[in-house]
Amino acid sequence: MRAEATSSVASAPSYLDALNSKQQEAVLHTEGPLLILAGAGTGKTRVLTTRLAYILDQQLCDYQSILAVTFTNKAANEMRERIQSLLGQSVDGMWLGTFHSLSMRILRKHAEALGYTTNFTVIDADDQLRLIKQLLKAENIDDKQIPAKMIAAVINRWKDKAKTPDRAGSSQDLNVQLYRQYQERLKILNAMDFGDLILNCLVLFQQNPAILAQYQQQFRYLMVDEYQDTNASQYLWLRLLGDGYGNLCCVGDDDQSIYGWRGAEVANILKFESDYPNATVVRLEQNYRSTNHILGAASGLIANNRDRLGKELWTQKEGGDTVLVKGTWDSESEARFVIDEVEQYQRCGHHLNSMAILVRASYQTRDFEERCLKTGIPYRVIGGLRFYERQEIKDALAYLRILVQPNDGLAFERIINVPKRGIGPTALQNMHLIARDKEISLPQAALMYAMDEGKGSGKANLRQFFEDMQRWRHMLETQDHVEVVKTLLDESGYTTMWQEDTSPDAPGRLENLKEFVNAIEEFEYLPGFLDHVSLVTDNNKQSTDDCLSLMTLHGAKGLEFDFVFLPGWEENLFPHPRSLKESGQSGLEEERRLGYVGISRAKQKATISYALRRRMPNQGWQVGMPSRFLGELPAKHVQHVQANGSESNYSTYGSFRSRPASFSEYQSQHFEIGDRVFHQKFGYGEVIDTEGEQAAVEFDLAEAKRIHISYLTKQS
Repeated sequence: MRAEATSSVASAPSYLDALNSKQQEAVLHTEGPLLILAGAGTGKTRVLTTRLAYILDQQLCDYQSILAVTFTNKAANEMRERIQSLLGQSVDGMWLGTFHSLSMRILRKHAEALGYTTNFTVIDADDQLRLIKQLLKAENIDDKQIPAKMIAAVINRWKDKAKTPDRAGSSQDLNVQLYRQYQERLKILNAMDFGDLILNCLVLFQQNPAILAQYQQQFRYLMVDEYQDTNASQYLWLRLLGDGYGNLCCVGDDDQSIYGWRGAEVANILKFESDYPNATVVRLEQNYRSTNHILGAASGLIANNRDRLGKELWTQKEGGDTVLVKGTWDSESEARFVIDEVEQYQRCGHHLNSMAILVRASYQTRDFEERCLKTGIPYRVIGGLRFYERQEIKDALAYLRILVQPNDGLAFERIINVPKRGIGPTALQNMHLIARDKEISLPQAALMYAMDEGKGSGKANLRQFFEDMQRWRHMLETQDHVEVVKTLLDESGYTTMWQEDTSPDAPGRLENLKEFVNAIEEFEYLPGFLDHVSLVTDNNKQSTDDCLSLMTLHGAKGLEFDFVFLPGWEENLFPHPRSLKESGQSGLEEERRLGYVGISRAKQKATISYALRRRMPNQGWQVGMPSRFLGELPAKHVQHVQANGSESNYSTYGSFRSRPASFSEYQSQHFEIGDRVFHQKFGYGEVIDTEGEQAAVEFDLAEAKRIHISYLTKQS
């Protein structure tokens, strides 16, 4: 019998008292499809965790009957801790995690139905590229003509769209052929890549209705966070599992959908009500993060998007500064201005951890990093090389992967000659030939090659490698897995290799290996640790030092800071020209959502800046034109200060308006000596003479020129 949740707040648990009325409505609505449209800073995580705790607290089902999906392991861990705090009990074993981790959990039980064994390996991006390069080489295709990275991107996008090789396109298409070979090779290796975790789960459900029915009956309630970031595969995954009881709750914000470039489809959240005609939509609009001016600027910007469900954020916070838009002469002076502001806030007692610089393109950070080094401001670049992406860690992981999964050919190839065992490219090529000819994995082929008594200085070392691996596997059966890992790293010669290395980074690599062993200690068994590593999206051991944060706008989603700096708001940078070229209007709207996300990260103060000149990659210095987005910010929430220090009437600031659409509009422009003007190539200047349809202009950053008035925009 289906349990019904009461709609009366009066009889609800006391922990609901901390929620506002809309948040309570979302928590108490437990039956049927529900879309919680949660604006930035409106407490969506609290609502999602409280709703989950409420369902358990009211005994509407047991915790094994709930499926809760997040996009990062960090978010899943935070949600689990909050639920346990609300309930006062452990929820270990709950189906709570990312799409990939939950799919892996299902596949670990049912992989054999797809022709895999349950101890399949999950390969990373590097291994994916190596495998594709092998396929290209076997087909005599030059990697320079058809890069492996391009093929990988095509395959990954097909998987995001839930397309198997049979549905990807014509069998005559080279990309489709390579995709098919790639999947066949993965099956021989008993391996899956990251995209396979969800795609193979879909294939499992579609080919095995009984297995799908089992999970549909198990999960009475489904909840998913960040629904606006789902791709086609994730969307179908949710729909299949949610068709059991129909209790699908999606939390998201269409205005924060900024990952279209990696497959996210904002249409998934926009069509929720058409997908579920009986759906309830609850809008969370009370913002607890930002001031009224920050919300006003962000809301005014995003209101220019056409494809959105619509909501109006508001706050009870009084006062606060207007959003500052600061013009600077060039990107170097922009960096000086921003870091000067950072130092000023620091002198006023604010911590550097409360400040962030959010850039559109990663190359923008260079000027800020140099300025920080000159001024002694400690900083961190978020999104740099992660712990599990370092060479020594990837090598160690490869050893453990081949230890746990003997047929992992990609892991084998990575470490078979690290440290050197006299196994050169020719020997490896022979092993690949055996593997393809016999249709076996590379390690199996290597063992056959090693047992051949023919010539080859590396064969004895190769035989010793397999003997050692077998001995370490036997040790795993009776000894602590952490001690086995230490033994493996020592006896394989890998630790010694770095101890004997004279490069300056060798000591750091040895320290990293020590930390690697410490990480393994947190897991009861080795396969569990390897599963964890394959799903890690960020290094949780961030520095706790007081540092200024530098990151891209994409990397800032979900974060908040007291003071946020948004540099580089110029045409040909933001909106990014690639987005406009590839996606047109939809690309422009996603760029605008990115701006909305950036502004709404700020709690106390948001500062936007642009440069009249910027050094661009491979282009040298380029004259910049302020972004069209600046003209979309409501004047009452913004203060504009030009590069020369003067304030302008923001609503009539000419350079923010789009250029006139026709020549007749230019003809209506009237110029007089002394007028301030803007030229797209030469920047700002002052009219020093006029004659007919031409004006002589003395430019701030270029020599005086006589220019047709159609190329000039008058400033107020």
